[in-house]
Order: sequence, then structure tokens, then C-alpha cells
Amino acid sequence: MLEITIPSRGVLHLSHLVLDYNGTLALDGALVEGVGERLRELAKHVDVHVITADTYGDVEGRLVDLPVTLSTLSDHLQDEAKQRYVRTLSARECVTIGNGRNDALMLAEAVLGLGVMQPEGLSRHALDACDVVCPDINSALDLLLKPKRLIATLRN
Repeated sequence: MLEITIPSRGVLHLSHLVLDYNGTLALDGALVEGVGERLRELAKHVDVHVITADTYGDVEGRLVDLPVTLSTLSDHLQDEAKQRYVRTLSARECVTIGNGRNDALMLAEAVLGLGVMQPEGLSRHALDACDVVCPDINSALDLLLKPKRLIATLRN
């Protein structure tokens, strides 16, 4: 578990990290450089979940060596499916990271939602739903690995 105390917000007790794959962890289906090492480090503290529509059809092979739980979605109502997934884990213990319109509900549902703006872009809906916008996935993951950065951004 990660425990992060944010002045004026309280203590976050994070047990789960839920991530989108394409546009978040990956670009054009390939994992972004540096993500694997960060996920391995974070998996020592939280359960890591990847939830995706698997646009390129090869996500399982791309994540095979990483300590993650993979959930593949159908094309129907992905935003609601991602939100339900976060709820089943207990949203109060989840940090989510995403970029797409279908990530907006999970970003809003979690106690902490991080949006990433990478080459695929960041949906306006996801932007409105997240607590912090990061320039890339590695910066977002580093907020969890180096929580003083997150504290500095969210304190009041």
C-alpha cells in the first residue's frame, strides 16, 4: 500500500493502480520506454491493473513479463466497464491513469485520477475528470514513486 498525506486533502491509502493501455502505457500498441521498470517498482506497493480494449490485439504478449492483472474489454460501453472495475476494487483505494474519453469515468471514480497528455492526446472528458494532468506516463508513474511531487501539486 502507498500512503500519501496531502495537506488539506488527507491521507490517501492506495492499494490499486488501474491503467489504460493504448495512449497511456503504450503508443501505437508498443509499451512506452521506461514504463516496465516503473510498473515493477510500483507493484511492490500496489496491485497493478491494466484495463483495455486491446486495439492492436497483442496486449497480453506485451505485458507478459510485467506484474500486472490484465482485463480486456469489449467495444460496448467501455467507460462504464472501467468505472465498474474501479468500484469493485474500492475506489477509495484506487489511483487511475488514462487519457481517453473511455477513461473519464474511472478517473473521476478513483480517489486519485491522473491524466496523461502524450502523442495520442488527452480527451476533454478525461481532462475534466482527472486530479492532475501529466505530460507523459513516466511522469505520472513518478508522482507515485516520488510522492512529494504529488503532494506539491495537490496541497492547498
